[in-house]
Amino acid sequence: MKNIKYYIGLFLTLVLISTSCQDDDAVIGDLIAPTNVTISAEVVGVDAENPYGDGSGIVKFKSTADNEITYQFDFGDGKKGLSPSGEIEHRFTVTGVNTYTVVVNAVGTGGIMSSATINVEVFSSFSDLEAVEMLSGNVVGGSKTWYWSSNIPLHVGLGPVEDDYGNGEFAWEAWWNAIGPWDEEKYCMYTNEFVFTRLEEGVTFEQTVGPAFVPGTYAGVIGVDGDTCHDETVAPTMFGLKNVSFAPSSSKAAVEGSYNEQPYRGTTFEISDGGFMGWYVGASTYDIISISDDLLEVRIIEAGGGNAWYHKFTSTKPVEGEAVFESEYNTLAWSDEFDTNGAPDAASWTYDLGAGGWGNGEVQTYTDNSSNVIVEDGILKITAIKEGSNYTSTRLKSIDLFEFKYGRVEVKAKLPSAQGTWPAIWMMGANFPDVGWPHCGEIDIMEQTGWDKNTSLGTYHWFDSGTSAQASYGETSTIENAASEFHLYGLEWTPEKLTILLDNVAVTVLDNNADLPFYDKDFFLILNVAMGGTLGGDIDPAFTQDTMEIDYVRVYQ
Repeated sequence: MKNIKYYIGLFLTLVLISTSCQDDDAVIGDLIAPTNVTISAEVVGVDAENPYGDGSGIVKFKSTADNEITYQFDFGDGKKGLSPSGEIEHRFTVTGVNTYTVVVNAVGTGGIMSSATINVEVFSSFSDLEAVEMLSGNVVGGSKTWYWSSNIPLHVGLGPVEDDYGNGEFAWEAWWNAIGPWDEEKYCMYTNEFVFTRLEEGVTFEQTVGPAFVPGTYAGVIGVDGDTCHDETVAPTMFGLKNVSFAPSSSKAAVEGSYNEQPYRGTTFEISDGGFMGWYVGASTYDIISISDDLLEVRIIEAGGGNAWYHKFTSTKPVEGEAVFESEYNTLAWSDEFDTNGAPDAASWTYDLGAGGWGNGEVQTYTDNSSNVIVEDGILKITAIKEGSNYTSTRLKSIDLFEFKYGRVEVKAKLPSAQGTWPAIWMMGANFPDVGWPHCGEIDIMEQTGWDKNTSLGTYHWFDSGTSAQASYGETSTIENAASEFHLYGLEWTPEKLTILLDNVAVTVLDNNADLPFYDKDFFLILNVAMGGTLGGDIDPAFTQDTMEIDYVRVYQ
């Protein structure tokens, strides 16, 4: 995980536009409107060498007025603030030079307000593109849904604000160990779905499903029952589309702390308009402890600074009753993230080409045409097409380019839905050109028949010397929304056993031994969509084309 530090430049031009929208000494009965409203701003760290500030992006605002009770600030970037003293800090985070209209409302008796306005031109260079992509997807216009990591222990924890940074015994050991998978008290919130969408102008957030959980530590502040779920009548900022901004972390935990001996990422994200991720504590700013494609760990401090909460979220929807697989391999050895548009990377993939049934009575001809295989917007697309009375598709393989023995394979994919399509994510022994099949061995991480799109097959094939015949062992797993949602298809391959996985849940396990080709031979990867044949079956007469989409292929060792 990259831990990137950024520097921010801030260019600020301030123009006082108005001082009051009320007449001086305006009185409406006992209601008095504030008068003589002023506003000024100070860029933090300005000196001869840093005319636009110290790079933090922080601006200090100060407002004064007569007959005021408090001050409301609208910073023009979707953020607001309240200050009885009239003094407040704000960090501008949108990358580039942007102009904002900052408005302060001096509030008088009866809620009557008078305002002053300043134009603020801000340059910010802060960026954490990797965090943006992990959180909301690696393509503009894409979105990503996060869920509570309810199927693992320690997905919610409590700690003090100043004394614990993630490794302390109080929070991570004592409290987190008390929270198990599908915790009964927290169960009502496990339906939550949080959607982050990446746009040209930034990232948006929306809670689309589920209630808000209010912990007992905060419930007394707002006068409701604690440690239970509530709807928007208690948490009015729960629903609705909101903006997300990113900034450098400034909390003591983020600056000084670590988790599992790794430093915090150093980035925060803030959800506008009081938004939050399911856990209502009157705050919207999250320190990112760590983030990956499938795991988000954050820390949020209650409004008023009472407590710090630790949360874990996953982008793979947990299934109750299924245990999460813990891998032995965690170092990324090889991957293709499909970040470059065009043909697949020639350094990683080559092709099987031609027709002939491929030993299974298949009807497609494999090509390397862009109509059949292309990388677009961060996704590899393999498309089977009907062309007249024939069918074309693509079969990619990593033979002679990437071959390996032992490790964890992860392929995040969305499958075709049409009857007759036979998608597969699989591996063959690298000695296939010399010994042929089945002597080389075959590992089918995922196959789907042409007639059952709600089942995934995980199968091993090899030559059994005892019977002098091909041998197979496999299991099936039910899968929902395989064609409309990305799922994680995987393999854990050790000297002792092979485990095929679906969304990190074991599908089928084979004990490894020296009589099997999986024991001491290298294998290569294969991705393809076949048509018809033994597992494709009858093709829909109305078929025109369908696609398998792959977000990434990763191998850990």
